[in-house]
Amino acid sequence: MSGYDLKKEEEVKEFVENLGIEYRFGCYKEKKPEVCHLLGDYLEAIKKDFEKAATVFKSNCLDYNYGKSCLKYGNYKLIGKGSNKSEPAEALKYFEKGCENNDPTSCLHAGLLLTAVSPDGSVERDVPKGYNYLKKACDNRENMACHYLSGMYLTGVPKNPKEYNPHKPEKNKNLDFLIKPDLKQAFSFALKGCELGHVYACANVSLMYKKGDGVEKDLEQAKKYFTIAQSLQNAKEQTKEVKFQQGLDNK
Repeated sequence: MSGYDLKKEEEVKEFVENLGIEYRFGCYKEKKPEVCHLLGDYLEAIKKDFEKAATVFKSNCLDYNYGKSCLKYGNYKLIGKGSNKSEPAEALKYFEKGCENNDPTSCLHAGLLLTAVSPDGSVERDVPKGYNYLKKACDNRENMACHYLSGMYLTGVPKNPKEYNPHKPEKNKNLDFLIKPDLKQAFSFALKGCELGHVYACANVSLMYKKGDGVEKDLEQAKKYFTIAQSLQNAKEQTKEVKFQQGLDNK
C-alpha cells in the first residue's frame, strides 16, 4: 500500500486494479493456492463478479485441494450464488472435499447437511456419516460443530424426526433413536464449544450446571459460565469486522 494516498479516489482505483493484477499473477503464473483464493475473494467482494469468483474457487478446490475454496464453492452451490440455482447435493460434494482437505468449517457444513432432513430430498440423510464430519470439525476447533453435537445428545436424534414431540418429552421415550439422548455427552460437547468461544454453548453449560443435567449441580459454576456467555455476547455485538483476506487465515 506504500505510495498510495487512499484518501484520493483515483489512487484507490489504481490500488484496487493493481491488487487484482497481483492476485492474478500469483494465482495463474505462480500457481499459489492461497493467492487463488484471494483472487476469488477479490472478484467476489470488489468486483461483485460472483460467476467468475465461483469459477476460481471451484478450480482452486479441484486443482490444488485448497479446503477454504472448497468451502466457498460449496456455499455458492448451496445458495445458488453465481448461478441462481441452489444445488445442495452438489454443495455437499465440495464440503466433503473441503473436509478431506482439513477445513473444519467444510466438515461442519457437510455434517449439517447430512444430519438434517433435506427439504427437497436432494440430499439423503445419513446421520452416522454426518456425525463423523461434525466430530472432526469439533475436534479441529469448530465451535459451532461442538455446540450442534451437544444439541444432538440433549434431545437425541430420532430415526423419524416427524415422530419427535419437543413439547411432550414423555412421548419420545419409545421412539427409535439413531443417537440416544445422553446428558453427559451433551455437557461434554457444550463445554468444549464454550471453551472455543461459542456463546450459546456457554449458556447451555451454565443451565446444565444449574439443573444438574449431565453434570453435578453447581450453582457457582452455573454463575461462572453465565458470566462467560454474557461476555462473549457483548464482545460479539461490539466487534463487527469484515474479513477479506480469508485465504491467509491459519497459515
